[in-house]
Amino acid sequence: MREWKEIKLGELLNVITKGTTPPKGVGFVDNGINYVKSDAIGYDRKLDKTKIVHINEETHQRFKRSQLAENDILFSMAGIYLGKNAIVTKDILPANTNQALAILRLNQEKANPTYVSLYLSQQIMIDYVNNMSGQSAQPNVNFEEIKSIEIILPPISEQTAIASVLSSLDDKIDLLHRQNATLEKMAETLFRQWFVEPIKRITNEGAIIDGFSNAVLGIWIKETIGGEWGKENAEGDFNKAVCCIRGTDIADLNNGLPLKTPIRFVKETKFKNIEPQEGDLIIEISGGTESQSTGRVCYVNQDVKNLFTCPIVFSNFCRMIRINKPEHSFFLYCYIRYLYNQDEFFNLENGSSGIKNLDYKALLFELKYPMPNESMIIIFHEQVETLFRKVNQNKSQIRTLTTLRDTLLPKLMSGEVRVEV
Repeated sequence: MREWKEIKLGELLNVITKGTTPPKGVGFVDNGINYVKSDAIGYDRKLDKTKIVHINEETHQRFKRSQLAENDILFSMAGIYLGKNAIVTKDILPANTNQALAILRLNQEKANPTYVSLYLSQQIMIDYVNNMSGQSAQPNVNFEEIKSIEIILPPISEQTAIASVLSSLDDKIDLLHRQNATLEKMAETLFRQWFVEPIKRITNEGAIIDGFSNAVLGIWIKETIGGEWGKENAEGDFNKAVCCIRGTDIADLNNGLPLKTPIRFVKETKFKNIEPQEGDLIIEISGGTESQSTGRVCYVNQDVKNLFTCPIVFSNFCRMIRINKPEHSFFLYCYIRYLYNQDEFFNLENGSSGIKNLDYKALLFELKYPMPNESMIIIFHEQVETLFRKVNQNKSQIRTLTTLRDTLLPKLMSGEVRVEV
């Protein structure tokens, strides 16, 4: 390893600059030049395109300094995203960024951008940058501090080989995520074809047409059960370690993997009462924002339970829906998701002081919706069960590949494990 060197990041840079915030009165537009903010940087070093906003061509041309190039590294300089980074890919260009992100443009004769991005993404490096920022209310770092970060650097050929190995794992993980998005879309399409389009043919009087009638969602529900937040550490009777699902974990579970679900401790007797059973649903009943209502929902079966490191429960900001039969699960899950995506739940929120609560009793037991007969639900379950099973198999593989990548990353970056060039 004599050819490996410890070098300051600043020595590898051709350019270090930062973005520009559009001036007052110049707002974002619906379509235009991509504009990347800190919240678009994911934990996987990729840019979440759903969070990229847009500026007009005039603003783009006005701010040359913030214009991005392929293989630039966007490095978060402040706030909750401090230390995270992402690589600019060709497909988002042309693009600009704001002042909270440093633009690192490397000398690619010395350093492979993917290798440097991977090196900076190690948790030990993120922690180092956060410690560098001090204890201020708004943590931040400046250019000089970024340039002082030390990187262990092998020859460029080995950097490229290491980047290739880790990128191949990332590509496989990304492929599985895209497969899951397709499978979820197929299930959603089937639901709409079976249960949304026929709804339009129901008369205002609620007459039964094509096997439909107006009824509450509660006809498929046995009961609802409140959650338990438990304790942060084991104490007394609170000695059962569990993964406690919150609203944000429901979103993570539906979009990928629940990697940030906290481990809590509950009483064994309480756990037995609130442990989800096959086919149960968990729905968020408190939280939400001005643009995102409460009501995110997930289903639970053994495949889902296997994705967690501990038995699962749910917080008191959620509610468990215990269904009559497991065969009703996917129908009810898809129906609630459909209503959520239609923004129906904004009309079912109450509460003051900024905290929004979902009136789940009205949703489940008071409001009537066009409802099919049970035989249609059973057939639908049989049709989509294989889709959801494949989704969870993919998630299990994603977890395995993610663990492998996260284990290899520090070993490859330190030279403990070498890659043949």
